[in-house]
Order: sequence, then structure tokens, then C-alpha cells
Amino acid sequence: MTKILFIYLAVVNVLTFCLYGIDKRRAIRSRWRISEATLLWMAVLGGSLGAWLGMRVWHHKTQHKKFRYGIPLIIIAQIAVVLLTLSL
Repeated sequence: MTKILFIYLAVVNVLTFCLYGIDKRRAIRSRWRISEATLLWMAVLGGSLGAWLGMRVWHHKTQHKKFRYGIPLIIIAQIAVVLLTLSL
């Protein structure tokens, strides 16, 4: 079970990181964009580290408060869930 979870988290984080890069490229080219809701949901679904790295590497969504504060809050919440689960 742990191996499956690790693989899932790796895939969702890489995918989320790539989505941030794709959205940044589309923003520069004034093309159709990935919705903010999709980017945030990918973080909630386990891609929070990929989202955070995507924001830093691509310099994307760093001025939006819901991303600047939301992504770190999602990371903290996910860490808390893991710690609570491990303590049970």
C-alpha cells in the first residue's frame, strides 16, 4: 500500500509541476489557459509540492493570494494529516 501511495504522489506532483509550466507558457502566448480551480485541485489531490515548485521554477501564480498563501496552507494541512495518521 505504501508503494502505491508513493507512486501516486510522485505522479501527481510531476503532473502538477508540468501543468504550472504549461499554464505559464500559455499565459505568455495569450492562449487558452488551465483554470485556477484545476491548478488548486491538483495541489489538494496530493500535488502540493509540485504546485509549490511550479510556482517557484516557472514564477507563475506567485502574485495571486489564493496561490501564495493557499499552496503553503495545503502543504501544512497535508503534513498534519500524515502526522496524525502515523500517530494513530
